[in-house]
Amino acid sequence: MRALTQRVTKASVTVNKNIVSSIDAGLLIFLGIKNDDSSKDVQYLVKKIINMRIFASETSDNFEKSLIEAKKEILVVSQFTLYGELKKGRRPSFIESAKSDYALTIYEEFINELKKTDLKIQTGIFGAKMYVKIINDGPVTLMLDSRL
Repeated sequence: MRALTQRVTKASVTVNKNIVSSIDAGLLIFLGIKNDDSSKDVQYLVKKIINMRIFASETSDNFEKSLIEAKKEILVVSQFTLYGELKKGRRPSFIESAKSDYALTIYEEFINELKKTDLKIQTGIFGAKMYVKIINDGPVTLMLDSRL
């Protein structure tokens, strides 16, 4: 499982010209699910994401606080293209990306684990064509992988 995380001051998702979710200061997570991901991958990434120290404290602009400590918001957007492969040719292959039905199950498990925190959790619409508006903070962008 891969999570491309971006610290944001604002982010929103639009589907069919309607804003379906938005957050203020927090973390945007593009979530890619591999064909053999499991609950173990979900647990690992959720724990890593909510505890990584990438937010400033009241006295420092350094990476001092986690999502939990800073009480920030989260927006999760499904992103099967995180497993796109371009080793051959010019068109990406998504052979390692989970099939839609399985990916949805793991995606929902990921969201449910995040909801166990006291943080505000928003999501895009799984499988929809989405337009994501991002105002990066920093920018701070980190790629997490449950297998590395």
